Amino acid sequence: MDWTVTGGEAGIRLDKFLAAEDRLGSRRRASVALDRGKVFVNEREAAPEAGATRLGVGDRVRVWMDRPGSARRTVSRPAALDGDLRILFEDESLIVLDKPAGLLAVPLERREGADSVVDQLVTHLRPQGKRKPLVVHRIDRDTSGLVVFAKTTAAQQALREQFKRHTVERVYRAVVYGHPQPASGTWRDRLVWDQRSLIQKETHPRDPKGKDAVCRYETLETFAATSLIEVRLETGKRNQIRLQARLRGHTLVGETRYVYGPDELRPIDFTRQALHAFRLAFTHPATGTPMRFEAPVPKDFAKLVARLRSSR
Repeated sequence: MDWTVTGGEAGIRLDKFLAAEDRLGSRRRASVALDRGKVFVNEREAAPEAGATRLGVGDRVRVWMDRPGSARRTVSRPAALDGDLRILFEDESLIVLDKPAGLLAVPLERREGADSVVDQLVTHLRPQGKRKPLVVHRIDRDTSGLVVFAKTTAAQQALREQFKRHTVERVYRAVVYGHPQPASGTWRDRLVWDQRSLIQKETHPRDPKGKDAVCRYETLETFAATSLIEVRLETGKRNQIRLQARLRGHTLVGETRYVYGPDELRPIDFTRQALHAFRLAFTHPATGTPMRFEAPVPKDFAKLVARLRSSR
């Protein structure tokens, strides 16, 4: 990507020039590009501290995104975007990613300025002539794991239809307080979204505003006061697993929103809800090919399980 400074841009700082919406899209991405040696001004590499440099008319600014040796220390395949966000699969129709906890899937008005998967994909897609990724579904900011975005309207509509028909396989791993009884089974509830409080709530079975929430769970391992469970969604309501587990006295470790009761009297130290989108399977919207992805639990989740296992 390269640009030439025009008369109206003379005197602008390099980092501000790069952060423009039609270039890198944010000051943070501009800073990252400078730190990694990806930015050149008039064919000379810009130093990390060169963000404050004032540009002149006719200056040529180039960003070499794929410059060898400039990537952060992450695995080369799958491809990495900023931080720990990884692209597991990409073609002309869609992108499948492994999202780290702490990163929004989509921008939110109430969190203006916070980075999101969409923000990073906008920059990633710009060289391909794509305007922006198209949202198919989302996972919570502090939930890690698999999420898919479409690159065409047709792919978005086809994938959304699969989610609507509940033919997409969505499997999560979670650490919860207590030991579910029986060790495997089905959770069924009627839920309603409280727009004022921005939380999911249980409601009466005949509530016209309510929606059915169904998932199947299986206990994978038990510890002294907690369990590692696998949850397979049959429906996909917002915060569904977090609330359905809590309704049965099995609040997620690290949960701060859907909490109550004795589980929280001696909370286990974990900085987010212990929930990870582990498996995602669907039919490719263009080719009809079965697609199946798995994302290993991240380091913080694995360390939590190891800690619980060692204290049994």
